[in-house]
Formats: sequence, structure tokens, C-alpha cells
Amino acid sequence: MNAEPFLHLDRVIHEKGRLALMSMLAASPELSFTEMRDALGMTDGNLTTHIRTLQEAGYLSVTKSFQKKRPLTTCSLTAAGKTAFTHYIDLLEQIVRQTKPQ
Repeated sequence: MNAEPFLHLDRVIHEKGRLALMSMLAASPELSFTEMRDALGMTDGNLTTHIRTLQEAGYLSVTKSFQKKRPLTTCSLTAAGKTAFTHYIDLLEQIVRQTKPQ
């Protein structure tokens, strides 16, 4: 078994909360903070921390606006985030293929 793909897994994405967040955003152009929090069952603080980590890595963009006089925070993947997520998934597929019995 070749351990090389494991060494290249993106540690920012690999954490389960961030992986779930990246997966959701890869399937949708934009999601609100509330949608993500409720779907993932995270606390506000936990989700905020994961969003900040992904934003600092350049993987997500955060937009703050108002909707019906209420604050609205939305997130979407950046081009770098889409590329990083695709690369991450490709590495996972490579790992799965090499561990499947022939």
C-alpha cells in the first residue's frame, strides 16, 4: 500500500466538521449560517470557528447583509476552495482504490 496519498490530505479540510461544511458548500452555491448550523447540528461558536479556519485558508467567502432588517451571514466556496475540495476528494478516491481487494 502506498502511503503517499495520506501525506497529501489537506488537514484544513480533513477535520470532520470542516469536511461536512465543505461538502455542503460544494453542493450549493451559497448557504446561510443558520442553514449550515441546523443541518450540521453545530453550535454557533463551533460553526463560527470552522468557518473562520476555512476563510483564513482562502477556501470560503463570507458575506454579511440584511434581509428584512435582520442580519444574514452566508458562505460560499471560493475558486481555491473548490479546487482544494476537488483535490481532497480525488486523494480519497485514490486511497479507496488502492485499498480495495483486486
